[in-house]
Amino acid sequence: MKRLMDNKGTRTGIFFGATSGVITTMGLIAGLYAGTDSLVAVLGGIFVVAVSDAMSDALGIHLAQEADPESSISHIWAATISTFLTKLFVALTFALPLLFLSLDVAVLVSVGWGLIVIVLLSYYLARTQKVSVLPVIAEHLAIAAVVVIVAHFIGVWVQSVFS
Repeated sequence: MKRLMDNKGTRTGIFFGATSGVITTMGLIAGLYAGTDSLVAVLGGIFVVAVSDAMSDALGIHLAQEADPESSISHIWAATISTFLTKLFVALTFALPLLFLSLDVAVLVSVGWGLIVIVLLSYYLARTQKVSVLPVIAEHLAIAAVVVIVAHFIGVWVQSVFS
């Protein structure tokens, strides 16, 4: 793991892919669950976003890194590939509770899992930057909570307006 994190491109891709995978998938789950109460919709949404958004994020990172004149080709591709693989993997982990638990419980477990990943990423980041851990974790959890709450209410709104 240490060797992976020594490569700046890989580190960029892992942190971006993991964070995006968590936030996007938690928001998707909260919104689709609130709007449809459908296992098929939520699970299908996770699979679609795992692939399409991982590809989109990887291309976005690729272009952003190419725009930096100081980025080497190896850095660009390390960031691109690690973003895609990390986002894909992290997003797909959210499907596991849905495969084994009732939808209501699985949604709670998925949100809990996402918050745990955010805490772990934030902790690692704060420790490596030698800053206080709690403010970093609190800031990132607050952002994640806002995403889940807003997505939930968008789902409720869509359900009430279009059904």
